[in-house]
Amino acid sequence: MAGPPVPHSAAPRPAAPRPRVVIVGAGFGGLEAARALARADADVTVIDRRNYHLFQPLLYQVATAALSPAEIAWPIRGLLSQQRNARVVMCRVTGIDREDRAVLTDDGRRFAYDYLVLATGARHAYFGREDWAGVAPGLKKVDDATGIRARVLTAFERAETCDDPAERDRLLTFVVVGAGPTGVEMAGAIAELARRALARDFRHIDPKATRTVLVEAGPRVLPAFDPRLSEKAKAQLERLGVEVRLRSPVTECSAEGVCVGGEAIGARTIVWAAGVMASPAARWLGAPADRAGRLLVAPDLSVPGHPGVYAIGDTVSLPGADGRPVPGVAPAAEQMGRHAGRAIAARIAARYRGAQAFRYRDEGSIATIGRGAAVAEIRGVRLSGFAAWMIWAVAHIWFLIGARNRVVVGLTWAWTYLTHRRGARLITGPAPAMTETAPERAPKHRADAA
Repeated sequence: MAGPPVPHSAAPRPAAPRPRVVIVGAGFGGLEAARALARADADVTVIDRRNYHLFQPLLYQVATAALSPAEIAWPIRGLLSQQRNARVVMCRVTGIDREDRAVLTDDGRRFAYDYLVLATGARHAYFGREDWAGVAPGLKKVDDATGIRARVLTAFERAETCDDPAERDRLLTFVVVGAGPTGVEMAGAIAELARRALARDFRHIDPKATRTVLVEAGPRVLPAFDPRLSEKAKAQLERLGVEVRLRSPVTECSAEGVCVGGEAIGARTIVWAAGVMASPAARWLGAPADRAGRLLVAPDLSVPGHPGVYAIGDTVSLPGADGRPVPGVAPAAEQMGRHAGRAIAARIAARYRGAQAFRYRDEGSIATIGRGAAVAEIRGVRLSGFAAWMIWAVAHIWFLIGARNRVVVGLTWAWTYLTHRRGARLITGPAPAMTETAPERAPKHRADAA
């Protein structure tokens, strides 16, 4: 005899779909946002055009043969492998479907979202002269660093066999445009590489005679630092042999060199560190942006008019407590990522108590100039010289990911400090054409994708 029918209410119900969180960009901010969602009842998708997270503050050391790329980069999948609600997708984001709330990619896929975090970072700004990009590369990616390293080392190799004195001088002249932290660190590292690491490696040229020129349109180096530290940084650069040109905007840039204040400086190697502009995230959303293309966000990092969308790091422009914009540095991006991730997690868990304004905690600023030389400004305390350099070294080793990399980088720096030798002096890939001309225009798709 059949039993009574099972009431309809007792039939199993399909599980409600979990909220979908999409994070575009796996830099410092994007990773922190993902980690802040580790316990959220949500499906987290992290999208990046590369499969690695890069410790960008040490990228210049790859460019000057002090470190290898593997020592400052880690696979994104490895970093998030223990986070069960997160998956990693490697592709290039090309836009956002605002009506259907989906992220669009170059391979035709669509990633629907309930919450979106834009951590797309920034790219080089040539102030309307994108034709300079081919001869004056910037430093944002591993490929940039290894390319610059190849240019620098190839210049010495070709100078060694060059019979034309004028061409040899151009090969041994290195110009860095922009005297912010990246430019100052790059110029000091090139001068140190030439005058110490390579000093006895060649027979027909004297690397100590290398000319390193740091060009800055403004009145001082490291403009974000206290003026007294800027002066000390300039003095430390000059002790290394760097020629510092202040109030000297670049008016022309080519494979032959640069024009600065009406003066032509012949150089086969030019490094661009003069400015950045935001990714196209503001265009994707059709949202207001500042002159550099950075999204104008609400105090809680949400994008006005776009529910559930947050933007962080170099992607945004946000005034801090002192009225000045929150700086585009790694600690700020990490703090923003953590804030946005926690806000989304609170919404998902129905613990949201209203928008909480982001508060940036300034941990200080440090810039290194060379071996045993740096400047630091930490909570009102200003330091320079060896003490600042030690703080810089300890801080950067501490923030590296993984015990192995901390040990390797620490030992490498100790060896370099004691011996002046650099072990990553490899020219990989095709040797750069030192006399190539710049392309007429950068490919348009590069500016429209992230």
